Amino acid sequence: MTKTFADCGLILTTGPIATLTLNRPDRRNAMTNAMWQALPEICDHIQADASIRALILRGAGEKAFCAGADISEFESVYATPDATASYNAAVRLAQERLRELSCPTLAVISGACFGGGCGLALACDLRFANASARFAITPARLGLAYSPADTWQVIEKVGLSRAKDILFSGRVLTPEEALSYGLIDWLEADVEAAAQNYAASLVNLAPGAIRAIKTIANGLGQPAIDPLMQEIFNTTFSSAEFHEGTKAFLEKRAPNFNTYYDKESE
Repeated sequence: MTKTFADCGLILTTGPIATLTLNRPDRRNAMTNAMWQALPEICDHIQADASIRALILRGAGEKAFCAGADISEFESVYATPDATASYNAAVRLAQERLRELSCPTLAVISGACFGGGCGLALACDLRFANASARFAITPARLGLAYSPADTWQVIEKVGLSRAKDILFSGRVLTPEEALSYGLIDWLEADVEAAAQNYAASLVNLAPGAIRAIKTIANGLGQPAIDPLMQEIFNTTFSSAEFHEGTKAFLEKRAPNFNTYYDKESE
C-alpha cells in the first residue's frame, strides 16, 4: 500500500520492507516545512503496522538523497522568533521520531546529502551510499550553528575532532571520506540492491529482539542536552550573520561575514 504526504513530497510504501521516498527531485528533495511536519505522522503509521520489519529511506531520482531544508522557505519560517522556534522544533521532532522507530531504518544515499538531509540520514540506524554521494553540513556557511541534538548525532558517528572538521568547514565530503570517517556504513555500486538485501536479511529475525537491541543501543548513547546549548543555537537565527548568509546564498555570491561580525561587535 502506498500513501502520500505533504503534497506528494513524501511517499510511504508499506510491506515487510517499507520505503519512505523524499519526492521532490526537481528541488533535489529539499525538505519543506510541510514535509518536516508530516514525518511524525508517517512514523506513527510505521510504528502501528506490525508487518513492517524494516524501513528504507531514500530520495527520488539520482541527483540527491536530500539537499537539506528548502531555503526558499527561510524568509517565512524564520520571520519571527516564534516562527523560528516552531520550525526548529518541527525539524527536531521529525528526526527524533525517525530515530526512535522500533524497526531498523536504512538510509540509501545517491547524490547530495546536505544539511538537514544529513540529519535525516544520521537519524537512521545504517547508511548505504554509492559513488555519486556527496556529504556536507553547511550551517556555518549560512551564519548558523548546528543544533545540539544534530551535532551529537555527528559526534556519535565520527567522533569529536572529525565532527568539528565537518561542521567548522562545511566542506563537501566524498563517499570515500564519508566511509573512512564513519559517516556512512557501506559504499556500494548498486546501493538500492545492497540496502534491500540487508533489509531482507532482517525480516526473518526475531522482531522483539531487534526492537530491544535498538532501544538499548540508542538509550546507552543518548546525551542530556544542556538548555544553555540550545539557547546558544537559537540565538544564531537572529544574528546579522544569518541574514547575510541566507541573502548571499539566494544571490549566489560569497557571504561577507567579517563586515557583519564587526558591526555586531561595536
